[in-house]
Amino acid sequence: MPWSLTVPSPILCKSDGLSFPSSPRINGCHSPSSPSSLPLCTPTSPLPLSSISVTTPLSPSSSSSLKSPLSLCIPKPPQFSLGADAAVPSLAKRKKPPMIEIPTPVAVKMGFAAVTPRGEEEVQVDGEGYSVYCKRGRRGKMEDRYSVSVDLNGDSKRAFFGVFDGHGGSKAAEFVACNLDKAAMAEVSKRCGDAIEEALREAYLTTDMDFLKEDVGGGTCCVTAMIHKGDLAVSNAGDCRAVLSRNGVAEALTSDHHVSRQDERERIEALGGYVDFCHGVWRIQGSLAVSRAIGNKHLKKWVIAVPETKLLKIQPECEFLIMASDGLWNKVTNQEAVDLVRPFCVDVDKPEPFSACKKLAELSSWRGSFDDISVMIIQLERLQLNVPLIDHSLCRHVRSGSQVACI
Repeated sequence: MPWSLTVPSPILCKSDGLSFPSSPRINGCHSPSSPSSLPLCTPTSPLPLSSISVTTPLSPSSSSSLKSPLSLCIPKPPQFSLGADAAVPSLAKRKKPPMIEIPTPVAVKMGFAAVTPRGEEEVQVDGEGYSVYCKRGRRGKMEDRYSVSVDLNGDSKRAFFGVFDGHGGSKAAEFVACNLDKAAMAEVSKRCGDAIEEALREAYLTTDMDFLKEDVGGGTCCVTAMIHKGDLAVSNAGDCRAVLSRNGVAEALTSDHHVSRQDERERIEALGGYVDFCHGVWRIQGSLAVSRAIGNKHLKKWVIAVPETKLLKIQPECEFLIMASDGLWNKVTNQEAVDLVRPFCVDVDKPEPFSACKKLAELSSWRGSFDDISVMIIQLERLQLNVPLIDHSLCRHVRSGSQVACI
């Protein structure tokens, strides 16, 4: 059966039934040669139905009924008839256009910016008497560093440990990790054994001045532990923290240097600086959220490198020491950390401090930490058993009796 299509588009007609010539812009065709019919125009690409006009010749009755010189002829509504022998008109198929590629400066995948140097995704160190686990956060390049110096001057019970959380880049953390231990031992050797607190203070300040001479931006928070003649000296500048497990009870050996601390805020304001609440955090000059750190040349007037140090005798009840960056402590409390680590390290035949380090980092990450997470566990119990802190057969980088790890 025949197939026909009529679209209700108005056609102007004369009173004698003849159609006016159509506009050349309709469907892209010129006016038809026959005044009583319009040909089917097949454009190069299919158009909506309203742009296709198919009409039959006007009947004499319709032309004779027109009275005015100019009348409007409305064609019949569309009529469809299908049959077995119907010839369906074919329209030229439009090819699918190619996908438009819009260039993007940053491609994000799994929370990491693809254009940012990835650096180390994680660092795993399982030493004798200590373990370290560092996990890169979701903000960019890894900025945390750590250092371990053991068997100093041939004494297996003399060691220096550090965790450093860089900001504004990793240069400061890397510099401090490779130099602070040497500065500390140099200062200790100048003084009597009772002046270790003063020695550590001078070591922090000397390292800070040396880094500022490098004329490099950024800074780093620090937490360090020096074991010397049976004493434990823990120092910090910034918000890295050290927590001691004393018979299963968490004891913070450091106090975070946040701008919100009353004494730190008063010191900054007394020096002409200002502290304001910006993006949910108290900051110096609307910028840095810590009041003490090594580096930060542009804020050096207020951000000092003077550490706070706590000394204590290592007693049998001192089980282990946890040192970590704020990537851990922002999501895990002191007691939670001790409770998680203790089953891996205390009253077990084979301690697994490295597994405990990794579990802590995973817990913080699971709770939503976006920051780099660095965790170090030092087994203080080993000192009570006269066990060396390191097996020299496993030492890969030995320099003057020290192992220094800079990641």
